[in-house]
Amino acid sequence: MDTVNVIALGGIAVLLLLSGFFSGSETAFTAASRPRMHQLENNGDRRAKLVNEIRGHRDRMIAAILFGNNLVNILASALATSLMITAYGEAGIVYATAAMTALILVFGEIVPKTYAFRNADRAALALAPTLRVVIAVLAPISDTIQAINRMMLRLFGVREKQADEWAATVEELRGAIELHGDGPESRQQRAMLRSIFDLADVEVEMVMRHRTDIATIDAGLPTGEIVAQALDSPYTRIPLWREEPDNIIGILHAKALLRAISEHRGEIETLSLDSIVTPPWFIPESTTLLEQLQAFRRRREHFALVVDEYGSLMGVVTLEDILEEIVGDISDEHDVVPIGVRPQRDGSYLVDGSVTIRDLNRQFEWRLPDQEAATIAGLVLHEAKVIPEVGQIFIFHEFRFEIIRRQRNQITLIRISPPAGKNAGGHTTDETIR
Repeated sequence: MDTVNVIALGGIAVLLLLSGFFSGSETAFTAASRPRMHQLENNGDRRAKLVNEIRGHRDRMIAAILFGNNLVNILASALATSLMITAYGEAGIVYATAAMTALILVFGEIVPKTYAFRNADRAALALAPTLRVVIAVLAPISDTIQAINRMMLRLFGVREKQADEWAATVEELRGAIELHGDGPESRQQRAMLRSIFDLADVEVEMVMRHRTDIATIDAGLPTGEIVAQALDSPYTRIPLWREEPDNIIGILHAKALLRAISEHRGEIETLSLDSIVTPPWFIPESTTLLEQLQAFRRRREHFALVVDEYGSLMGVVTLEDILEEIVGDISDEHDVVPIGVRPQRDGSYLVDGSVTIRDLNRQFEWRLPDQEAATIAGLVLHEAKVIPEVGQIFIFHEFRFEIIRRQRNQITLIRISPPAGKNAGGHTTDETIR
């Protein structure tokens, strides 16, 4: 074998190594963990910072890698074809094609990409310094390729859209949450993480305590009667109304009341409630939980009254309500804990009408829609379009809803049968069984 052939074979070997470098770099920088690289950069890792900088110019990185990869593959194939033609004549074209396809596939694609995929973070950190030099050298060519690419896309009517990085990040995190492990503890953690992301999309109307369930006190009652009702209430903050229940004039705090009673040495009738009642704080029903959480922190308050667009009282929302949306029910020794969901032996559930859809979805990982109604009774009314009778059965979203109890026009108890062997979801069937 003469010197020229040896040099050509050495050149092919080097080009295959470069092909593996470009293929491995593409996979490593695509699969490397963004959160881990960010954390390493915050800890002072220079290579992690370099990885983040390279990925910050993704278009230039991809253009440089693809250009370099195709260049070395084509050049290696050309050298191999030349050698084979010299040795075997025209049949050398077939031999060169078969040999280079196998070599490039194994050593230029499969092996480096498999290693880079399995060790993405380590490979990205190791390849970053060299790849930065390659990208800098190929920058003029990469920019030209990108310009041609944009021109061709415009020629075919495709417009570039600026990617919403935050939205993409949120969706990526949501996907990671859904892939979280199975088991009761994992489901609870998944529900908590999912609820955190939903804070900006859920309005206070969905978690508030409805006006019919609010403990209020008539401010026109004698002071002794007001004190007695306040002490009998399980709540710390109690709205006071005058003339009509919707006319809330202030919020009575149990601790301030006890302090005032102590100062008056038991002479309750001489106590002036006006001096200890705080002004009510009204918020619109369209306020999101994230906005209200920030408002609670900013105002250093834990209690707000929710009103609709006409100013009518709808309910109350507290800091605890928002926290419960994240971590689940928080009960203390004074809370009256209702039995809202009771599993049945046949796999169905007896559910109070006031139970919220979000609580059911979080507890059982169902997919019942909560955009149009906050409670399960409200969902039935929304889907049925009528006020159902006791014993009436509806099927929608693949669930079976049987009306068990009704008080006047309010649905108070429903038997829910989820679809067997599958999660909730799907389209409304609008099927009603009477």
